[in-house]
Amino acid sequence: MTEQPLVALRGASFAYEDGPLVFSGLDFAVPGGRALALLGRNGSGKTTLMRLLSGGLRPLQGELTVEGRPVRHDRKGLTRLRTTVQLVVQDPDDQLFAASVGQDVSFGPLNLGLPDEEVRARVSEALDALDISHLADRPTHLLSYGQRKRTAIAGAVAMRPKVLILDEPAAGLDPDGQERLLATLGRLRAGGTTVVMATHDVDLALRWADDAALLIPSGVRTGPAAELLARTDVLAEAGLRLPWGVAVGQLLRAHGWPVDGTGPRTPEELAALAAAHAGGR
Repeated sequence: MTEQPLVALRGASFAYEDGPLVFSGLDFAVPGGRALALLGRNGSGKTTLMRLLSGGLRPLQGELTVEGRPVRHDRKGLTRLRTTVQLVVQDPDDQLFAASVGQDVSFGPLNLGLPDEEVRARVSEALDALDISHLADRPTHLLSYGQRKRTAIAGAVAMRPKVLILDEPAAGLDPDGQERLLATLGRLRAGGTTVVMATHDVDLALRWADDAALLIPSGVRTGPAAELLARTDVLAEAGLRLPWGVAVGQLLRAHGWPVDGTGPRTPEELAALAAAHAGGR
């Protein structure tokens, strides 16, 4: 028996006012407990899909379901949805508005009408999860870009969603910031949060994701990340290049190296592979 997806679109169609259809009859599901990378060229519909999944947009046809139940796009239905699904937009300045980090992170739980003690517990938990507890009293306008990103994510985490959707969370971060972000997402996943990440970075997707969803002109192709991101035909249709790890793996196999899976996903894995090959000579 197939496990019920946490959130899904069934037969969904959507178009902006006076614009062409972005999606028509789209079926898309987010299974629980997986890391899903959403990829596609600019204008392919990634942002639209994320907003449909999080309730920010309403499909013209079809339906959005949460754990098998249709979502009603009224106040009660959307409140229920946002306790399950949270979207963090690409630019943190579009999401932060309170005077301090702690106040900003508390906004969502306060809007749920939770007792003060529960709000404080959620804020503390979220700040700790994003490793920014020391910034609780810092004015948001004095934060670095990376700190603003982490604060925006903390605001979503404080809602304790089952699904966290992130729009290009690594964009604009330096390498250390990206590594810290991935470590944070790993902790959230270990705690039971399903994470969906929209990204243009095929190398990041191959390294991080269990599954990938590639937006192509005819719809969306989904599957295990290691398999789908090795498909040059699907990648070309999505306007994406082959991940460097897959390309390196193919090159090494052509030279007789024993390479498991698609190939190395990080420079460290490549170095370990080279060391093992040298030692086996």
